[in-house]
Amino acid sequence: MDILVVEDEQEIAHLIQLYLEKEGFTVHLCHHGAQAVHMAQTVQPDVVVLDLMLPGLDGLEVCARIRQQPGEKDPYIMMVTAKGEELDRIIGLSTGADDYLVKPFSPRELVARVRALLRRSLRQGGQSPQLQSPHFQIDPQQREAVRSQPGSDPEMLSLTTLEFDLLATFVSYPGRVWTRPQLIEKLWGDDFYGDERIVDAHVARLRKKVEPDAAHPTFIKTVIGVGYKFEDEPDVV
Repeated sequence: MDILVVEDEQEIAHLIQLYLEKEGFTVHLCHHGAQAVHMAQTVQPDVVVLDLMLPGLDGLEVCARIRQQPGEKDPYIMMVTAKGEELDRIIGLSTGADDYLVKPFSPRELVARVRALLRRSLRQGGQSPQLQSPHFQIDPQQREAVRSQPGSDPEMLSLTTLEFDLLATFVSYPGRVWTRPQLIEKLWGDDFYGDERIVDAHVARLRKKVEPDAAHPTFIKTVIGVGYKFEDEPDVV
């Protein structure tokens, strides 16, 4: 597994590298934002450990550009920040990060979080071959999701790994009400370390990609005081 560590403080970067390499990972280091975007394209890492405060492009911009550029892999992105404010975490998640870690942190915790991200891929293999609803067709094996709308051609959705898994979970159980802890258990298992509200950020990001109007969701409904449910009715002819 290849890990790209983007950290401008070289002592911290080398400490992270040391702990990850002890666990058998191949680690690539860079210290500048623009360089990180280029290396993500050339290295094709499985995970990017990305500091928020970087010279040149900051971590938010780097995260957004990695998500926008095509590549053979869709890496997990762990945002690392010295800031503890909730707003910074939510902004990081909204740009495409899968998880966040606040400095100071234990290198062992970082390694555990990286392994937790990678274990998500192992759980994906048990999904059914094809998932379908009136407006969505999902192929878990090919990691492809298509949305169909009246009067337009089917659209291939550009989703991050976690967004894909979240949509596949919703489509698999239409009408089921999911609490945040249940979604966390489904997508992260026992490896989750963060705040339950991380689910809200990922749902909001998914809605922007699958809903005709994200402000008034048609498919992914909020169940006030409980969580979320997926509804997809056939179009009335």
